Order: sequence, then structure tokens, then C-alpha cells
Amino acid sequence: MPLTLDDFDYQLPDELIARYPLAVRSASRLLYLPAHGQPKDQQFVDLPELLNSGDLVVFNDTKVMKARLFGQKASGGAVEVLVERILPDDATMSQKHTALCHVRASRSPKEGQTLSLADGNIHATVMGREDNLFLLAFDQPILPVLEHYGELPIPPYFERHADDNDETRYQTVFHDPAKLASVAAPTASLHFDDNVLAALKSKGINTAFVTLHVGAGTFAPVKTEDILRHKMHSEYAELPQATADLINQTKARGGQVIAVGTTVTRVLETAFQKTASFENPMLSAWSGDTDIFIYPSFRFGVIDKLITNFHLPKSTLLMLVSAFAGSEPIKQAYQHAIEQQYRFFSYGDAMLLEKMV
Repeated sequence: MPLTLDDFDYQLPDELIARYPLAVRSASRLLYLPAHGQPKDQQFVDLPELLNSGDLVVFNDTKVMKARLFGQKASGGAVEVLVERILPDDATMSQKHTALCHVRASRSPKEGQTLSLADGNIHATVMGREDNLFLLAFDQPILPVLEHYGELPIPPYFERHADDNDETRYQTVFHDPAKLASVAAPTASLHFDDNVLAALKSKGINTAFVTLHVGAGTFAPVKTEDILRHKMHSEYAELPQATADLINQTKARGGQVIAVGTTVTRVLETAFQKTASFENPMLSAWSGDTDIFIYPSFRFGVIDKLITNFHLPKSTLLMLVSAFAGSEPIKQAYQHAIEQQYRFFSYGDAMLLEKMV
């Protein structure tokens, strides 16, 4: 039977959508789903007890840009711009003025039109289109503009504007300030605070970093009934050699690799496809764009456990976790989470999944 979109649908009561973060990052609940057996209700602070000394936890160190700008078209109509990817201008790549952007307006702007943004402090001209994105040329360097005038692009299902608290809480505690390029947070990492990180270290659990700059496509629902016809979005990813070495050493010692989030999963499994094989599983450094689409029947080459949040119905992320832990166990776990009133989505609770064997 081919997989259809309905296989990844579920009904979620609106009150279980977490629209604000908890007061303490690590105060979340953790639903532990072993490879065999029933889901177990835990607290996120229990995580170190569920892992072993010598295991390796891999994080995404990207930082979220204040990527959302508001303004108007020349006609006066309201417009909202979400900067998806800033493009290099020239060989020096020092001052970047052009970007691929999502543009929301009652009528799409045409090539050559100029948008007035941030109360007229910034102007951007439509240079063309690439698929569903607009190529905009800004009249000044983009990153300083976003830092000064932009709004943090919290998910649309929060149904609110970003506030001061989001500026801290919609970033991870370990983000790299130089890697300011995501339009969504790697949300599984939001549960980690200094106390949990210290507890991992004291148990002899190692940590490492990869980078994936999260695009808005992460929220895009799949619309094709046959999921294999879905066109996957592309995102920049990087596996440094130091992290590849740690993964290889961990595997050689019989330890497990734990991916924190679907973004880390996508980096590691892409790098495995590009630099390794099941016959020769030694990973090497890799960087580039990935549009890997992970759905049931996918064979994982790197990760043994996955820490992740609860995902939107009909999303590629729900397909990824179903591929990892099994479609039926995930369905049952989600039903259990709804019955036990777990908090869902970006500011919600977490899961610890073991790979289906």
C-alpha cells in the first residue's frame, strides 16, 4: 500500500498548542518511546538517566534571524516580508543586499516594484522569482536592517506577534552568534538549559554540533495525496570534521548517537549519503544544501535515538519521526500525548525516540 497524506493526520485540540514557553526551559515533559514497549511519561530533566556514558548528543548551533518585516507596496497595500535566505553579493560577501523572501500581500508584487518596509526606513525592489520565493534587492545591508527593524519569525500557529521573551526563548542557549541565518528555531534544542547540559557532562555523555539553517519550508504542509510527489524544501547544512570524528569514535566504542531534532537528523543522514555507506560507515565533513526527504522505509545510517518535539499533522517532520520510530508506535504515542495533555509544537513538550528495529 502506498503511503497517503491521511496516514499522517491527527486531530489536536486547540488548547494543547503551546503558544508561549514555560517559565523554565527544562520544565517540559518528556514522552519516552522505547523501540519495544509502551510510551513512558517522564520529565525532560530525566534525559541524562535515559542515556548512557559514552553516548554522543548532537545539537544544531544555528541562530534565528529577526527575519520578518512589515510595510506596504507602492499602491499602499499592506505587505509582509519573511527573509528566507540572504545571498552573497560579490566575492567579498561582506555586505549582503539581496535575499530570497516570502512575500505576503493581497496581490503579489510584480518585478520592478519597490516595497517600503519598516515605516519607510528600508526599501526593497522585486528583482524576480524563484519558485514560491521573491528575489528582493534591499537599499542597505540586510542583516543590520533585520537586527534593527525585524521581528522574530515565530511560527504562524502562535497567532501572535513576537515579544521580548521570545527573543531569548526562541533561541537555543548554545547558538553560535556568527550563524545568524535561520527563520525558525531548532525547537528540540529549546528544552536544554545549563543544568541539563551540566548533568549530561557529569554522566560522561559527550556533545557536538552541526549546523542547519532552518527555512520556512519546515512549516509547509504536504499537499500531495501521494507523499512521494511532495517537493522538499532545500536548506544549507554543515557537518564539521570534528563532529564527524566524534560520531565515528562513538560508534567504534559501541556508544549511541542521539540527534537533537529533525534538523540534526537531516544533516547527519545527508552527510552519510554523501560521504559514507552501510559498507563503509565512516563519516567525513560535508557542507551544502540538503533537500533530503525522510519518510517510512528510509534506512538510517547514523542516528540511534532522536529527541524531538510533537509535529504538525501532515508535515514532513511527522513523516520523519514515523520513519524513525515506526508509524504505528508514533500514532499511539501521539494519541497518548493528547490524552495526557502534553503541550504540542515549537514551545511544547519533547519526545525521546528509539530507532525501530
